[in-house]
Amino acid sequence: MKKKIIILGSTGSIGKTTTKLLEKDKKNFSIILLTADKNYVELIKQAIKLKPKNIIINDASKIKYLKKKLKKQKTKIFLNIKNLKKIVKNKVDYTMCAISGLVGLAPTLEAISFSKNIAIANKESIVCGWNLIESTLKKNKCKFLPIDSEHFSIKELLNDSKNYQIEEIIITASGGPFLNLPLNKFKKINPLKAIKHPRWKMGKKISIDSATLMNKVFELIEAHKIFKIDLKKFKIIIHPNSYVHAIVKFKNGLSKILVHDTDMKIPIFNSLYEKKNKKITTKKIDFKTLNNLNFTKVDTKRFPSIKLINKIPNYNSLYETVIVSANDELVRLFLKKSISFLKITECLNKITSLNQFIKYKKIYPKKLSQIIDLDETVRLKTRTLSII
Repeated sequence: MKKKIIILGSTGSIGKTTTKLLEKDKKNFSIILLTADKNYVELIKQAIKLKPKNIIINDASKIKYLKKKLKKQKTKIFLNIKNLKKIVKNKVDYTMCAISGLVGLAPTLEAISFSKNIAIANKESIVCGWNLIESTLKKNKCKFLPIDSEHFSIKELLNDSKNYQIEEIIITASGGPFLNLPLNKFKKINPLKAIKHPRWKMGKKISIDSATLMNKVFELIEAHKIFKIDLKKFKIIIHPNSYVHAIVKFKNGLSKILVHDTDMKIPIFNSLYEKKNKKITTKKIDFKTLNNLNFTKVDTKRFPSIKLINKIPNYNSLYETVIVSANDELVRLFLKKSISFLKITECLNKITSLNQFIKYKKIYPKKLSQIIDLDETVRLKTRTLSII
């Protein structure tokens, strides 16, 4: 029996990696739905190869063109991701949520209601709305599958260990494109340079977060929420080769590390074929890298964003939305060349220190609308304070 699959955000980096894995094993998968925001060209290619029963695009101007290009197949074409519940009537086996940004939270919550297993590759949704996600998972008896290489690795290393057995969890960071750039040259960093990650092929937004190391701040928050482990037990270290993704030290004296190539197909493959004897073709073990792992402490002068960790509450709050939304807006302004690279972290620290937003540390997110409303408020304030 074919496994029923949905991919939300199929034309992004994670979405494309997932579809390529599915293309190699069509006999075992039935694609129920693919969705895209505006990338109709990639969506058409995917639809032709995978023949999904349904596709959604958010760009109304491309509906007629999609229907013309896909008229020879039975794929139904819909407008707007908000129509999810109207399209998916029955439970599916696996949903990949790969819509980037906080806009991915609403469809993620909806997708849980008709999914047996859900893989979430959206930092913003987990950081801001984990308690909403978790309660929805329990209500619908849906299993959560961590996809980020770090969280996938932590899950594998913990292997159902109890929190009291854990002494420390280390998340590695490559250091991004400016790890060795002299600090006096940071003023001249432009978006083109910042999106060129030395190890991973990623979208523009996450590439900038990698350059500032904000992606690791978010990953630490995610890990804290997903695994219910005290923030103080987490540490970030620099590992330029990105071969080791996590290290867990246990109180019994043992430490475990997990290594894999810098390819997201590995955690995605393992989520698709969970507990099945299925082989994926990967490189041989890189003993040269293992012999020179090169771990170093994070230089807070180079990566001042790391200091934000000290502001994060050790429980779910709306303050996490303040950090996510302000950072997202600042990265958008940088990509538009409205602010400098250094301004990203400088302004982020200023905005997250405002009394207007610090009060949200004491407010527990009970509804999606709270997160959405706060997101708009933070973005407006960020634009006001940041643009010179």
